Amino acid sequence: MHELLSNFNFYFLLVAAFSAGFIDAIVGGGGLIQLPAFFLAFPSIAPAVILGSNKFASFSGTSVATVGYLRKRPVKWQAVLPAVITALVFSMIGAHLVSLFDKNLLKPFVLVLLILVAIYTFFKKELGLTQKKGVEGIQITIASLLAGALLGLYDGFFGPGTGSFLILIYISVFGFDFLDASVSAKVINCATNAAALCYFIYTGNIRFDLAIPVAICNMIGSFLGVRMALLKGSGFVRVLFLIVVSGMILKFAWDIFYK
Repeated sequence: MHELLSNFNFYFLLVAAFSAGFIDAIVGGGGLIQLPAFFLAFPSIAPAVILGSNKFASFSGTSVATVGYLRKRPVKWQAVLPAVITALVFSMIGAHLVSLFDKNLLKPFVLVLLILVAIYTFFKKELGLTQKKGVEGIQITIASLLAGALLGLYDGFFGPGTGSFLILIYISVFGFDFLDASVSAKVINCATNAAALCYFIYTGNIRFDLAIPVAICNMIGSFLGVRMALLKGSGFVRVLFLIVVSGMILKFAWDIFYK
């Protein structure tokens, strides 16, 4: 631990973890900050250990955000619980597919999807600002099962942007506002992160001396992010959603055209 305390990169990572927790608690996308920061700060650590340590910190922050939302905002479980179940199953399937296909082939497709999401959200000024009529009755359960399966498969295989895609689905299909959609996405993400974390713990790919302080900073950021989202409401969440999606578009474009 003394070695970490004397390492400037360690403090850089803690700041990144706080920022990631704050943003992720509101609209998702924290992984675009924290995971690259891990690799930049500690390039000599084995990738599997970095991924495991990052997942430990992310799950801790996501758990804080989920509990914070559940205490203040009721979750519409008919639209969320089926997605949690299928997301858990299909995220494992997606993780298995990583060894069979080159996931980098998916980047151009995801880039196009993110651009469409940004355009759609920007020009639909009232999108997600208030509750709208969505699917009803048994259609809610069916749509939830399909959303969980599709995004769970994507999350297990690739990952970046899962929370943002979930938010848009819950707004456009279920008629949620941005805040309720963010809460729903957080519950589902918490479940899939738990499954991935169990795997990393089982394989011993977590450096707890590093992961625990990073997790604490992520949790503090998540706590403040929830407070900010609940205070400012769906309008604020919409603006931050557009900023994060724009950031993801730039990141994917850079990876595709300049790497």
